[in-house]
Amino acid sequence: MSEENVIEGKNAVMEAIRAGRPLDKVFLVRGSGDKALAFIASSAKNAGAVVTECDRRKLDGMSRTHAHQGVIAVAAAREYCDPEDILAHAEELGQDPFVVVCDGIEDPRNLGAIIRCAECAGAHGVIIPRHRSAGITAAADKTSAGAAEHMLIARVPNLAAALQTLKDRGLWIYGAEAGGESPLWRTDMKGPICLVIGSEGAGMSRLVRESCDFVMSIPLMGRVNSLNASAAAAVLLYEIVRQRHE
Repeated sequence: MSEENVIEGKNAVMEAIRAGRPLDKVFLVRGSGDKALAFIASSAKNAGAVVTECDRRKLDGMSRTHAHQGVIAVAAAREYCDPEDILAHAEELGQDPFVVVCDGIEDPRNLGAIIRCAECAGAHGVIIPRHRSAGITAAADKTSAGAAEHMLIARVPNLAAALQTLKDRGLWIYGAEAGGESPLWRTDMKGPICLVIGSEGAGMSRLVRESCDFVMSIPLMGRVNSLNASAAAAVLLYEIVRQRHE
């Protein structure tokens, strides 16, 4: 974690929340009956941050000041938007919506690389889940090479529900995994589209996969049976670009 994005101590974290500073995660010592910490947890959740309880040894390891008072927050590198803002942006440009959803991408550098690919490919926005996902931390922002500053990024509590909203707005949902129903090259991906990128290990979660209208595969010609998530994203995104500009 970058030092400038780490906030330690009850007063410092509470003031950050009051000031409206976007927080990615708040770590609280487990089992504390401290009312101030309980209030911080409630306020952080209301502000959209992910609140995680952990043992004191983990907090001690994270702390730079060695005076964390049972709470450490990690500030987001930028504010998150709403998925509707992404669709409104596409509408303002007079373009079919092109949305990227990251399902379970927990490495911030992988997330940053995917955001960079999405921005270069002309996507209108990226959606990530609130839990079991990296956020837009300093590491993700740096790996995106500045792309995160130009990309609308939404964080939602439930990906399956967000995908249903996109469907209701006329988008087709495409996912990719080994053994998908059709090869990438034979899949029509023109028009309003949402592309789901699953994690390297587990792929797409069950409910997210069931939400997809199409599940495709990337043909692999070598002996290794998978691509890095950001490399797979680049391949998928630029096939969409090719089709949209035929």
